[in-house]
Formats: sequence, structure tokens, C-alpha cells
Amino acid sequence: MHLEKPSREQAAARAEPHGRTAEPHGRTAEPPGRVPEEPGGCLTVAVRIPVRIVVLVAVVPVRMLWDALAVAGRFLDDVLLRPLGRALLRLARTVFVWPFVGLWRYVAVPVGKALARLGHVLLVVPAVWLHRHLLAPLGHAAARAARGVWTALGRVYTRLLTPAGHALAWVVKGLGAVLAALGVGLWATSAWLVRHLVVVPAVWLYTWVLAPVGRAVARCGRGLVWLVGTVVGAIATGLYRITRILFVVPALALWRRVLAPAGHVLAVVGREVGDALGHAWRVAGYLSLAVGRFLATCFRWIFVEPVRWAYRSVLTPVGHAVRDTVLRPAAAAARAARRTARQALAAARDSARQARADLRRTLFGEPGRPRPVDRREPSGREPRTLGNSTTALTKD
Repeated sequence: MHLEKPSREQAAARAEPHGRTAEPHGRTAEPPGRVPEEPGGCLTVAVRIPVRIVVLVAVVPVRMLWDALAVAGRFLDDVLLRPLGRALLRLARTVFVWPFVGLWRYVAVPVGKALARLGHVLLVVPAVWLHRHLLAPLGHAAARAARGVWTALGRVYTRLLTPAGHALAWVVKGLGAVLAALGVGLWATSAWLVRHLVVVPAVWLYTWVLAPVGRAVARCGRGLVWLVGTVVGAIATGLYRITRILFVVPALALWRRVLAPAGHVLAVVGREVGDALGHAWRVAGYLSLAVGRFLATCFRWIFVEPVRWAYRSVLTPVGHAVRDTVLRPAAAAARAARRTARQALAAARDSARQARADLRRTLFGEPGRPRPVDRREPSGREPRTLGNSTTALTKD
């Protein structure tokens, strides 16, 4: 019996368990068609189905009630609230806005213009006249007087105060030089005394007394600080270990063994409840839409279609018959009567006008006709000649 040697691909497929093929970097690829497992494992699968069933049963009535309220709200808004709002807006505009607009346009603005003109006549014109004929001349006169006074003061300053000031400055400079010479001698003497009586003893005291004492005090302070730090560090280390053993380790164990698993379970349950609410709300929306369409179809076939059929099949022919047999002849008769009445009124108006003209002619006679005026212009039928010319040279 002859056996064929398997190829490399077949050997690799047999070597890999569960039909997985090796990928680079040491990872294995999932076979096609397999859904990756969600985090949570069997707990998620065990919680999901009951939660979704319970939430769907609880959410469907709420969603249907919500959709019914939404439809009723839209209907109420379209039928009642919007027309009522428009009517209230028009009423408010008529009651509040237009009176103020009319008051502003026809009362406030004319009164304001009249007051502005009155104020211009009573205040601006007198003020301008007062400024031009009284204040301006007084101001010019005051300015001229001020310029004269300023000129006189300038002459006094130049011819009297300046020489006196120069002389006083020369005297002050001489006194200053004398006082400066005296001050230099006193400063030198006081500096020598201060140096030998204050500075030299102070330097000696600092060098031989204060500096050694300060170094000794600093060394003692550093030693005391090191000792206190060592004692405090030991106490803090002990307290830290005691606190860690008494509080941190039990709290960490409680977190890892109790709170974290419980939180994981609660997170899975909360996530599944949220997802179930979302799915249930969408499913309830589809159910509510289907129920609404069914009710709309029933309403259409029970009420709308019979009314529509009655309107088309019964009322429309009856209305056409009434229109053709009653309304149109009545409208034509009304138009003919209106035309006859209009003609009678026109004839009566002409008769009254003629009667008034005859009465006026009887009482006052014929009105005088205007006499024709010779405008020295040739008529349109006769040609222009030298005898009837209207020029200045040929006039009579």
C-alpha cells in the first residue's frame, strides 16, 4: 500500500489543536465565525436573560403610556395650545403694545418736539444772546486786565526780585562754605573717636567671645536635633507598622476578598440592567408603534372610510344637485335683480339731475355763455397772411 507524504501545511494544521493556526509573535488567531467571549463570563449570561425579560415586561406599559401621552400632547399642542397662544399674543399686542405705540407716536413725540422747541426758544436763544452780548465782552475785558497785571508782576520780578534773590544766594553760599569747613573738621574728629571707642572693641568682642560661643551653641543644637529626629523616626516607624497591621492589611483583604468581587457583580448586574432597559425601551417602541398603527387602521376603517364614502357617494352628488338646481338659479336671479335695481337707480339719478337742472333754469334763467376772446391768432383752417399776422410790425 502506497502512502503519500503529507505537506507542511497539513502537518501544521494537524499539530495545532482545535484547528487554530499559528500567528507570528507567539499569538494564536481565533477561527472564523467564533464570537469572542464578553467580560463577565457565566455570571453575565445567567443575569442577562431574566433581567431582560423582567425589564421588558415592566417597560412596555410605560413606553406605551409615554407614546400615548406624546401623541396626546402633540394633538393638544396643534389643536389648542398654539391657536390659544396666537390669540393671547394678538390680544396682548392689541391691549398692551399698540396703546403704548400710539401714545408714543401721537402724544409723547409731538409733546417732546414742542417742549424741545419751547426749551430752545426759552433757554438756548437767551443763553446765546447773553453769551454774545454780555459774557464775551466781560471775558475779553477781564483777560486784558489779567494780561496787564501779569505784565506788571513780570516787570517787578525781573527788576526787583531777581537781583535780591541773587544777592541772597551769594550770602547763603558764603555761609554754606564756612559751615562745610566746620563740618569736615567735626566729621573727622567724630570718625576717629567712633572707630577707637566703638568699632575696635566691637570687633574684638565678636572675634574672641561671640563667635566661639555661637559655634558651641550651633553644635549643641545640631546634636539635639539629631537626637530628637532619631526618637521621632523610631516612634513614627512603630506607629506605621502598628497602623499597617491593624488597619491597612484588614482593609486591603476586605477590598480584595469582599468589596472587589461584590463590586464586580454589581457592575455586571448594573450594566446588564442598563442594556436591558435600552433594549426593552426600543422593543417597547416598536410594539407601541405597531399598536398605534393597528389602532389608527381600525379608526380609519371604522370611522374615516365610512365618512369618506358617505361624503363622496352621498353628500357630494346631493350638493352638486342642490348647487345646480337651487343655488345657481338663485344666484343668477339675484344678479339679475341687482342689475335691474342698479339700472333703476341710475335712471332715477338721471331724472333727479334733469329735474334740478330744469328747476334752476326756470328760477334763474339760462346761464350766460362766455364771450369769445380774439387772441389775434389765426385759426387752424386759414393760412397765415400779412393781413392777419400777429407780429409786432404788422399789428393794427
